[in-house]
Amino acid sequence: MDFQQVFGKPPETQASAPGRVNLLGEHTDYNDGFVLPTAIPQSTTVQLGLSSDSQHHFYSENLNEQVSISDNHTPSGFASYIFGCIEVLQKAGYTIPSLCVYVTSSVPMGSGLSSSAALEVATLRALRQLLKLPIDDVEIAQFAQQAEIHYAGVQCGIMDQMASSLADTEHILFLDTRTLERRVMPLPEKAEILVIDSGVPRTLASSGYNQRRAECEEAARSLGVKALRDITDVEVTEKLPEPLRRRARHVVTEDNRVLEVLQGVSSERFGELMNASHASLRDDYEVSVPALDTLVELLQKTPGVFGARLTGAGFGGASVALVAAGEARSIANHVLEQYKQAGYTGQILVPSLELSDAA
Repeated sequence: MDFQQVFGKPPETQASAPGRVNLLGEHTDYNDGFVLPTAIPQSTTVQLGLSSDSQHHFYSENLNEQVSISDNHTPSGFASYIFGCIEVLQKAGYTIPSLCVYVTSSVPMGSGLSSSAALEVATLRALRQLLKLPIDDVEIAQFAQQAEIHYAGVQCGIMDQMASSLADTEHILFLDTRTLERRVMPLPEKAEILVIDSGVPRTLASSGYNQRRAECEEAARSLGVKALRDITDVEVTEKLPEPLRRRARHVVTEDNRVLEVLQGVSSERFGELMNASHASLRDDYEVSVPALDTLVELLQKTPGVFGARLTGAGFGGASVALVAAGEARSIANHVLEQYKQAGYTGQILVPSLELSDAA
């Protein structure tokens, strides 16, 4: 199927946006903290045209699903992200006509690689082009975040949307999520990124994500600060009751890990910080699952791997590893064989199969 087959006419414009993988700085963005994401090769493309009636019509090629809605009806599923983008633009004072929207994506769903942010950013980019809206890439990220919070039910920070809107696959994006100060950094020397899906799907709205955010906000109130980003000494968190103490300890130490990378570290040290991040996510933030722990442990003990951790919010999804340049696929094949022997099934997501075959 394509846009013309579904809607009976060609699209008027289209735009794409990548998924992202986060190397370090997990569950810090909604605490006004620091993050280190990068874009992945997989992306989402949104094609747009004007609707011939008063309804919006959304079609997902991946799901083979079409949804038609009016302005006073909030949809669920993939359509909620598109509808949310339309609604936040209208609330900002922009007039949005009835639309036909066609979505196709190579970003894995349920793997913690921000398929939702890619959809939001691609939608907003396409609307910017179609309607000649005077909004920049940062504003697109901000509108996308509001769409996810208010219409998809996820109290997310802004990392995913900023990464999808501003990052590229050749660099790491350092982002201060409070000020939106950002810096483009090279990947660690003689290293590349490997992403392996754990085979355990998850969605943020049905996970413990919102609960973790609420716990962090309670911890910040108890410590008398605006956000946990304002605590730099981890010893301060010891006065909190459980589980707030461990939640806050993760955020503070995670921010410190990102800031250490910002000063310049070797690939070996970067890997050590990733390993420490996973242990903190597993033990203090309690967002890992047995499959992810097994996958990360297999990666960490494999020659050529500098470090590994879960990526995304956890509760399933993918792992990310920093590995010796040129060795990602052979390392992945070795680890996946061991992972299978442990009773799990995973798959390589980055480097992507398409890029590997083309090479």
